[in-house]
Amino acid sequence: MEKITKNTLVSISLKLEDEKGNLIDESDELMYLHGAYKQIFQKLEDELEGKTINDTFDIILAPSEAFGEYDESLVVKELRQDLPEDLAVGMELEGEDEEIAWVVESIEDEHVVLNANHELAGITLRATGEILELEHLSDAGVEEILNMEHHH
Repeated sequence: MEKITKNTLVSISLKLEDEKGNLIDESDELMYLHGAYKQIFQKLEDELEGKTINDTFDIILAPSEAFGEYDESLVVKELRQDLPEDLAVGMELEGEDEEIAWVVESIEDEHVVLNANHELAGITLRATGEILELEHLSDAGVEEILNMEHHH
């Protein structure tokens, strides 16, 4: 029976809930390349190692194992006049550091509050699901998937 090991293309169903049981996200089929390629949370990948088709999983992801801790330094108040005119709450703005996306949290007369935390930062998540399909890939197959990722 095939088991999940490095360079396995894994297809899982995945449900993410917060601590209160509120549904955050649900995927009937999520595919990822197993083997520390940072395509899914490392703790979840560690949990799936060695499992096989039809196995289920149920793990708790602390904020540091999922979308990170909430960082107050990523919430800033900017002068309204320094930002684009067509601002709207929920809009994303690129910062000087292109790695960071700032989301417009509120708009006041003279100021705008921007937040660069992930919307799920600081939240403990419960991940449950089932392994649906496995395919062990050749080195060329792995290379092809990793190259596809970099062309998005």
